[in-house]
Amino acid sequence: MSPSAVPPVEPDRAAAPAGDDPRPYTLVAELTYRCPLRCAYCSNPVRLSQLGPELGTEDWARTFREAEALGVVQVNLTGGEPLLRDDLAELCAAARGCDLYTNLITSGLPLSRGRLRALAEAGLDAVQLSVQDTDPATAARIAGLDALEPKTLVAEWTRELGLPLTINVVLHRENLARLDALIAMAERLGADRLELAHVQLLGWALLNRDHLLPSAAMMSEARRAIAEAQDRLRGRLEILSVLPDYFVDRPRACMDGWGRRYLVVAPDGRVLPCHAAHTLPGLDFESVRDRSVADIWFGSSAFNRFRGEGWMPEPCRGCAERGVDFGGCRCQAFHLTGDAAATDPTCSLAPRHDLVVAARAAAAAEVAVAPTPAGDRGLVQLGTRHRLKLRRPPTTGA
Repeated sequence: MSPSAVPPVEPDRAAAPAGDDPRPYTLVAELTYRCPLRCAYCSNPVRLSQLGPELGTEDWARTFREAEALGVVQVNLTGGEPLLRDDLAELCAAARGCDLYTNLITSGLPLSRGRLRALAEAGLDAVQLSVQDTDPATAARIAGLDALEPKTLVAEWTRELGLPLTINVVLHRENLARLDALIAMAERLGADRLELAHVQLLGWALLNRDHLLPSAAMMSEARRAIAEAQDRLRGRLEILSVLPDYFVDRPRACMDGWGRRYLVVAPDGRVLPCHAAHTLPGLDFESVRDRSVADIWFGSSAFNRFRGEGWMPEPCRGCAERGVDFGGCRCQAFHLTGDAAATDPTCSLAPRHDLVVAARAAAAAEVAVAPTPAGDRGLVQLGTRHRLKLRRPPTTGA
């Protein structure tokens, strides 16, 4: 099979709802790819030049209505940076009009106390704020600019308004040594929830893998620190963490399985089963400009491509856990092996698991456990690759 194409298969489901058809419960509304930050692990497309114009207010309002009718109960307003949409309050009101629980996923830039109040009055239910690091220099290195102080203000305003606050930290080699400090920051800011999101090595993060992938020793120490914090803060701060894909024996159920529970709508209107699905060749992702959300969800050949088990190769097809992990991440499979239908290489049973093993070995050569100043976890970087220049997304804050 050519690595540059995804072979067609017969859909497992008809293009009409049935009792056992998967139904989405979360709409990920990527309102824009514009962003003032230039994070080294950015989930924006690596190539932005061929994308169409952003959906307008009415297009998004109709998308919310159609998604709710399909079964969606919550919407994540994200990007890029959703605050760069001038109509964000209108979009919050439109989501509230559909009785959708509305979560703003944001870097906090640019935002004022008055605008956040207006968003809450329009219908915003919760805020998820990204924090890159507690160390200003490292935070600026990862995000492309110094934004730590403004983020602290956004957290304070969120609590003042009584909105639930989630702090999201993408964990990677450059900030794992300050895991204790990051947890302490979430406590100090009064967060209700802390998401320790180990970096997903796709897109810009894959391009920067040599900088970002931690070692097994770092992950072992991080697991211990997280478990201690979860026990200590139980009932006060909910801490969520999932091991990064490169350090598991079996893959995660990416997005709870392809086209099962999550619905992603890109800024230009394409409907996707996950953020990176547009990078897979041979799949035609349709737009809400041309077809209803329900028609795309049930009838799209792209959504049906990796549903069910008919597409699975061995060892997935005969694996007892195929209904748990659903074959792992299709995007990861493609970007590591060139074949979107391959077994996710993060699985220890995968024919190309050696790719992940080699990446882990390379990371181990770059870091070691050693005594460090108080407040760090005892993890230091060695080697030379981490001194290379980070590859960043272009400035898109206009």
